Amino acid sequence: MIKIYVMESCPDCTDVKALYGNNPDYELVDIGAQARNLKEFLALRDHHAAFDKVRERGTIGIPCFVKEDGSVYISLKHYDASLAQEVASASEQGASCSLDGTGC
Repeated sequence: MIKIYVMESCPDCTDVKALYGNNPDYELVDIGAQARNLKEFLALRDHHAAFDKVRERGTIGIPCFVKEDGSVYISLKHYDASLAQEVASASEQGASCSLDGTGC
C-alpha cells in the first residue's frame, strides 16, 4: 500500500486527498490529526535524502508519497507528472501553505 502524508489545512494536499482518499491502494496519513502521525512523518523527513531540498527551503514536504519499496516522492508533480498537470490546470493557482507561496 502506498502511504501519502497530507495535512487537512494544506491546500497542496486537497487535490491529492480527492484523488486518492477513497482508493484502497493508498493510505492517507494526516500529520495534523495526531502527534503520532506527525512524529512518523518527521522521522522520515528529518533523515531521508529525498527531503534535502525541502529542508533547505524550509518547507514541510507534503503531500509526500511513500511507495512499498521505500521510494519517496514529494508532491503530486513528482509522483505522477501527467496527473499533476491535469490537476494544476483545473485548480486555483497560487494557493499554498508556505509563506512565500511556492508550496508546502
